[in-house]
Amino acid sequence: MILAGLALAAAVAGPGILADAPGLWRTPTDGGSLVRLAPCGRNLCGVIVGSPRLKAHPGQTDVRNADPGKRERPLKGLRILEITPGASGEDGQGWVYNPEDGRTYRGAIRLTPDGRLHLKGCVVRPLCKTQVWVRAEGGSP
Repeated sequence: MILAGLALAAAVAGPGILADAPGLWRTPTDGGSLVRLAPCGRNLCGVIVGSPRLKAHPGQTDVRNADPGKRERPLKGLRILEITPGASGEDGQGWVYNPEDGRTYRGAIRLTPDGRLHLKGCVVRPLCKTQVWVRAEGGSP
């Protein structure tokens, strides 16, 4: 499951998710999908950059999307998360889209001191799933 991580956008550039999270991240699922996080306005957004499955079949589309009108969208380049930074600058809240099941979840993200992103997506609390993403090689901001 590609659980899209969410991020924070700080009003002022400084330490925190908006400043520290941009770059290329590897998910723990699907053989290590790659997601690029970047500022999008005052928020942090993530798009799918690649995965072992996309490498083997580059033309994959969003076939499981709940909206039939979106099922032809290419997975590569698809925005799967958008997070608004929290007051601490180290976490944020927003949404995460999972192309594995075609659903969008409420999400949260937290950047830990060891440089990992902890992403949580919830249908309804306490029905949540958490992933830990690591920065991909060459993925520094």
